[in-house]
Amino acid sequence: MLRKMGEAVARVARKVNETVESGSDTLDLADCKLVSFPICIYKVLRNVSDQIHLITLANNELKSLTSKFMTTFSQLRELHLEGNYLYRLPNEVSSLQHLKTIDLSRNQFQDFPEQLTTLPALETINLEENEIVDVPVEKLATMPSLRVINLRLNPLSAEVRVIAPPLIKFDMLMSPEDAQARLP
Repeated sequence: MLRKMGEAVARVARKVNETVESGSDTLDLADCKLVSFPICIYKVLRNVSDQIHLITLANNELKSLTSKFMTTFSQLRELHLEGNYLYRLPNEVSSLQHLKTIDLSRNQFQDFPEQLTTLPALETINLEENEIVDVPVEKLATMPSLRVINLRLNPLSAEVRVIAPPLIKFDMLMSPEDAQARLP
């Protein structure tokens, strides 16, 4: 067990160092078995955090992200958090004013993360395969840049399914009404 933990830590350190040394705008920590975002990474990336535009933390074991994460990486354009155990976002997600794409699919959201509706540059929201029933359709309809929201495999209410189409000017992807019943 300790050996596996050591390998995981070494892998994260290697990926962070690659980002710093190459001057890359991408930090890829997918599949690293992270249960939280390592605090030491803030120090290592402090001089380049404004240059990071894409972070991938997909397929880890994250249950939450801190406000410090959101404010440190305020220049993000893309954030990939699919395949974790997230059920909410910190309010400070509103500091991601340049964010264009967020992938929160395969997490544990029961409530739509309404803070996302305040992001002016946001074009794509992926919330596929969560447990969301209600969606703030009126707020989504006022988002200036939104083009696609993926809500497939969520138990959306009948009200959302009826109200949404005439109000929105973007693509709202939903599963057929009975799709949830057919899932294993």
